[in-house]
Parts: sequence; structure tokens; C-alpha cells
Amino acid sequence: MSVTYLEPSVRPGRNPLRDSRDRRLARVAGPSSLVLFGVTGDLARKKLLPAVYDLANRGFLPPSFALVGFARQDRADEDFAAEVKEAVQAYSRTPFDEAVWEQLAGGIRFVQGDFDDGAAFARLAGTLAALDEERGTRGNHAFYLSIPPKSFELVCRQLSSHGLAQAADGQWRRVVIEKPFGHDLESARQLNGIVESVFPPDSVFRIDHYLGKETVQNILALRFVNQLFEPIWNANHVDHVQITMAEDIGTGGRAGYYDGVGAARDVIQNHLLQLLALTAMEEPISFNADDLRAEKEKVLAAVKLPEDLSAHSARGQFTGGSQGGELVQGYLEEDGIPADSKTETYAAIRLDINTRRWAGVPFYLRAGKRLGRRVTEIAVVFKKAPNLLFTDHAGGDFGQNAVVIRVQPDEGATIRFSSKVPGTQMEVRDVTMDFGYGHAFTESSPEAYERLILDVLLGEPPLFPRHQEVELSWQILDPFERHWASLPGQPEPYAPGSWGPASADELLERDGRSWRRP
Repeated sequence: MSVTYLEPSVRPGRNPLRDSRDRRLARVAGPSSLVLFGVTGDLARKKLLPAVYDLANRGFLPPSFALVGFARQDRADEDFAAEVKEAVQAYSRTPFDEAVWEQLAGGIRFVQGDFDDGAAFARLAGTLAALDEERGTRGNHAFYLSIPPKSFELVCRQLSSHGLAQAADGQWRRVVIEKPFGHDLESARQLNGIVESVFPPDSVFRIDHYLGKETVQNILALRFVNQLFEPIWNANHVDHVQITMAEDIGTGGRAGYYDGVGAARDVIQNHLLQLLALTAMEEPISFNADDLRAEKEKVLAAVKLPEDLSAHSARGQFTGGSQGGELVQGYLEEDGIPADSKTETYAAIRLDINTRRWAGVPFYLRAGKRLGRRVTEIAVVFKKAPNLLFTDHAGGDFGQNAVVIRVQPDEGATIRFSSKVPGTQMEVRDVTMDFGYGHAFTESSPEAYERLILDVLLGEPPLFPRHQEVELSWQILDPFERHWASLPGQPEPYAPGSWGPASADELLERDGRSWRRP
């Protein structure tokens, strides 16, 4: 099945930025600067800096925009600009345009210093004051903390003590923090208290880049725009929901971060629980941040944990072996991983949602590394239809209808249903109808960080979880983590290229179900 995007009528010579029907005009950021702490890291080089350029290239940043890097290593402004240009040319999504780059480069500055160096923050204050005068940033500054969480408090205190967190009338100051937001409920509350003691809650933007993906945002459109789905999006018709984030790689050089964190803290607590909330939430009365967040928080607050955590959870650790025709190391053999590490590289849990809409519908969440393929998806699996007419059907039963939302890769959605096979016999087989962003729209989807950085500069927080969501997510995960920590021995081993440990299959088999094999 092919899906065609129908363009609205376009008048010859139309300038979209001057057309009142085009909403992009309101989405252009105002005069402002973005200060990147941790600017020499991989996230900044591969994602954040290219995203800034792509926004500029698409016309969403004003001429008065400025970019400031803060790092320990000393370098001149022009040397830092050359490093930014190299990252942009290597990783940006849009073609390189010299004129766009020259405009952007005029506002690039660098400040050298350590996080505990008060003089460095004084220099940063001077740099931002100069940009207000020279570049016209008007005192509007966002601070992006692409740094380890242990440094959040120190940097926030420095920003406060040097007057950088306080905005004068008509100006704004915002802070952006990357996950993880703590490692359990207690630490998350401490972290939230630290950050919000310096910045007002509506000036704190907690980045979950999954929420910036087009396909994640499309969950709301698919559910609430189409009359086709919402009437059956409930316990009367849905059998269960599977939410999967599978990776076909190991730690990928993140051993220092990953060990001691594991699959559940790294992925389930944030990404997958956010996907669960968007899948299960009631329709908000608007896209206003408070309205959207309120509905997500209601879902997370209604989550019911299984009574038997052993029977309804699984964890594993990949071993060495052959994957994709090559030998790969096991988790315990990877560089930087202790030989006795109990960190799980696979985790699966069952959750129920205690609401009228979802009562009796289990939600199965799983995440892992070195699995069969890279895929993130939400599969809403419907109840089986009674087979009264096709009693002679070979096999005696049909598959279950499903709506599968593909978050990555091959972003789109698939509907699975049964259809007659061509021929003289009444033979039925499962088929799929597929929608893919790549062939349905002429414009490629922006990177998640483009959308999220622009929302920060605009002060639009709907896609950013507030501290209540973060704490509710930890309340859900913490009991599983405590249970796993009490178990003797290592997590169950599983072969690379498989779909996880045997206990994960048993988790669903106890409920008379099975995992999808994407």
C-alpha cells in the first residue's frame, strides 16, 4: 500500500513565510544565544551542533542568534568555529550553504574554563553581555548542560552566583538538562530540587530526544485526528500492547556510562515509559504544555505493578558469539566492563494501567542490546475475532490485527489484518498496509534535536517532561530495580543476534502470548 500526502493548493509565486496559513513564521526563534556546556563531547559534535546549523539553514534562527561553547580546553573563537564547521559538514542533515554558515559563524564564541572556576563563569557573563550589544541577543540565553549529572548542581550554582540564571524584565534564561534524570526516585528528587532552586520550573527543559521524533509526535495525530483508531483504542478491543527498543550493537564506547545503569534505567525509565504514556493517555484539551503533561501524568500515576515481579519481568546479559557473520565480544569482555558486572543489557517488564480504558490490557516493555535488529516500535495488538465462518481454514486460526508504529528506523506505521489469498480456495492469510514517512512526504523529517532546540529557544515545553513525570517514572521502575538487585548471580545470558533471554519469552508465555519478531 502506498500513502500519498496531499499538498494544499499553492498559488504561483507564493512566499510561504508571508502566507497567513503557514505556521512556520511563528516558529522562528527570536534574538537569543545557546550556551553549550560539554561542547567537545560526541553528543554536541554529532547531534547538537549539526542541529543548530540545520535550524539556521531552514530559516528558523534569526540573524541575531549566537552560539557559545564552554569547555576545559583553551581555544580561540575562530578555532572553535572551525571545529563547529567540521562537525556541521560531517553530520548536518541539510546541504552546506556557505552564506548560512557565515551568518551563523559571526555569532560563535568560546569560553575556556572548569566548572569550579568562578573566573570562567565571570568571563562567560562578559561574553554574553558583549553578544547582547554586538549581536543583539537582548539578554535571552539558554544553557544546555550536555554534561554528567553529577556536575549539574555545580554549574547551576555558578550560573546563579554570576547572575546568569536571573533574567531582567522582558528577557529570559532557560536551562536544558540531558538524561539520566537521577538513577532512582530519591536522586531524581534531589536533582529536581537543585535545578529548580536556581531556575523556575517553567524555565527547566529536560531533554528526552525520543519526544522530538516525528513518529513519536505522530502518535497523537494517528490517535486523535483519525476516527478510524480512537473508537477501538481501549480494553474492549485491544488484547495487549508491546513497546520495544532493540539495538543490534553493544555499549558502543559508552561502557563508562552504561555499566551500573543498565537497559532499564537507560531506556525503559524514560523513552519507553514516555511512549507508554502517549499511547495510553486520554485526549488533552489542547497542545498546551500543562494540558499534555497532565494527561501523561495521569497514565503514569495509574500504572499498576504486577504482584509477582519475578514472573513478570526478565533481565539478561549478552554473551560473545556470532552476529551478522562476525564474532562479537560478550558484555563482560567489552572494554571498561568489570568481569563480575551484574548490569543487565536486556530488560523486559509487564505493566498494567488501572483506568477504565485500559483495565485488563497488559503493556509489555522491553529493551536490549545485541538483539536481532535495530528497531523501536509500539505494537497495539487487538483481540482475536471469533472464527465462526472460516472453520475449514487450514491452520484453524488467524493472526491478530495490529497497529504498529515504527519510531526507528523506517519511520512510519503498519496495519496488519487478514485477507483472502487469490485463487479458487477460500484461503486467508495475514497481510500488511504500510505507511512510511520516507515515501509519503517530500520533505525529510527533521532530527529530534532540531525540534527540541527550537522549542527551547521559543519557550515551548510540551515535549519536555516536567519533574512530576520523571518522579512517577522512577516510582514505576524502582521496585523492579530493587527486586533484580536482590537476586543472586548474574543476569541470564543470551546469544548476540537473538531476541533476548529465555525468561523474556516465558514472561509472555505465562499470559498466553508471544513477543513480536520485528
